[in-house]
Amino acid sequence: MGLLDNLKAKLNPAKDKVSDLAQQHGDKIAQGLDKAAKAVDEKTKGKYSDKIESGTGKAKGAVDRLAHKDDPATPTDPVTPTDPARPTRPEGTPPTP
Repeated sequence: MGLLDNLKAKLNPAKDKVSDLAQQHGDKIAQGLDKAAKAVDEKTKGKYSDKIESGTGKAKGAVDRLAHKDDPATPTDPVTPTDPARPTRPEGTPPTP
C-alpha cells in the first residue's frame, strides 16, 4: 500500500464525519455564511458585494457537495454551462470521459 493510499484510508473516517455534520447542520452553516457575508459587506460598505456574494455561493455549494456525497442525483462533473451549446470547465479541471 502506497503512502497516498495509506493517507486516504486514515482520512476517510474524518471525511465521513464531516459529511454527516454537513447533512445535519447544513441550514445552520448556510445561515452563518449569510450572516458573515452581511457583516463583511457592511464593513466594506458594499464595495465588494459581488465578490462576497460569489464566495458565499461557492462556500454553500461546497457544503452541499459534502452533505450529499453519496447522493447519486448530485452531479459530480464540474462542468458549468454558460452557453448550452458550449459547456466550460474550471481552469485546470480535466474533462471527464
